[in-house]
Amino acid sequence: MNSLLSIARHSAWNRRSTLVWVVVSLALATALLWTLERLRHDIRSSFSQSVSGVDLIVGARSSPVQLMLFSVFHIGSVPQSMSMDSVRALTQHRSVSWVVPLSLGDSHRGYPVLGTTPAYFQHFAYGDKQPLNLQQGAVFAGTLDGLYEAVIGSEVARKMGYALGQSITLGHGMDDHGHSHGHSHAPASPASPSHDDKPFKVVGILAPTGTPVDRTVHVSLQALEALHLEWVAGAPLPGGQIPADQARKFNLEPQAVTAALVGLKTRAAVFNVQRFVNAYEVEALMGVMPGVALGELWAVLGMGENALLAVSALVALVSVVSLMAVVLAGLNERRRELAVLRAVGAGPRHVLGLLTLEGAWVTCAGVLLGVLLAQVGMALATPWMQQELGIRLQMSAPLHTQWALLVAVFLAGLLASLGPAWRAYRLSLADGLSPHV
Repeated sequence: MNSLLSIARHSAWNRRSTLVWVVVSLALATALLWTLERLRHDIRSSFSQSVSGVDLIVGARSSPVQLMLFSVFHIGSVPQSMSMDSVRALTQHRSVSWVVPLSLGDSHRGYPVLGTTPAYFQHFAYGDKQPLNLQQGAVFAGTLDGLYEAVIGSEVARKMGYALGQSITLGHGMDDHGHSHGHSHAPASPASPSHDDKPFKVVGILAPTGTPVDRTVHVSLQALEALHLEWVAGAPLPGGQIPADQARKFNLEPQAVTAALVGLKTRAAVFNVQRFVNAYEVEALMGVMPGVALGELWAVLGMGENALLAVSALVALVSVVSLMAVVLAGLNERRRELAVLRAVGAGPRHVLGLLTLEGAWVTCAGVLLGVLLAQVGMALATPWMQQELGIRLQMSAPLHTQWALLVAVFLAGLLASLGPAWRAYRLSLADGLSPHV
């Protein structure tokens, strides 16, 4: 057996100029399958770890996925808000431990602005219930004295070059620079209105989390009310500009918010509180469990994932078929070689084993090269994907599904080599030695 393995290896090496392209083809197909499976897993993991410790997300009745995407990932839009009276009623429920209101809609240079309370930094968590940590500074005070204070995510600070004490202005509504960077805001014109008369001071910079928090500017709910005192139906009142200092004299308690994050005293009460929210008579509300909403999202995206896997599988199939074609094409040239092997005592099963082992060597080389290319590519792409897309690629042990894909590619290559091997097996010694015209 060892001699047969050696002969197969040397035979494949002698025909390396032809087989190298088959190896490259198999390597690219393997790298595609390996990378796609890791991306699929890590993207799901990144989404799932974007919010932790939140039992319910409550907002105006719409689609659960839509509410989840807008309130946590700042993607899409929610047509209606929920009143603060409903938020207060939810806070008074006996099973509710804490409620954090959220208000979205404005932006800063393409980054979403989130209005909330200081409790957001205390209760919001990500990953395995990891709390938000400040890299520099402190959270905004949430009082009239600290009305125009902002806490920014790590990506906002890094890309915009902001530091503590920096003065920034917010844009009204969507993107104030004509682009959305993939957030919830629809593109606006460069001339879209802004709140230049009420600048904010950066008082805190959050540590990186790998979640949408890194791409968010956080201000108080009262600050958002101050920004919109002279605005009606999305447009400023002519001649109605209110100076920043004068805005503190008005009632800045919000009447409505976009959504609310809810934490419960006991996890077992989640369905009871959800029924309370869904049956709330004052206004049409909806309570969404983050895990369930993400499950619905993956059910929608599952068809796209399957389509990508199918395309990758087809690429691998083409590579395997190319292996069979190359071996078959060279078989006629090797008939005398095989006949000589038969003449020196090699049996038909040795010929069958030889060509099968050659196919196994080529397939194994392609699979190993593909894994190496995929790992190097992901290692190089990880910092960029973390910074630009917020996706953390985990350079950990391969997934069991990745191993399954490798085994499938190897077995497919092995089966593809059986066809030419079977044909060689049937070649007779006389046929191999006789001349062919």
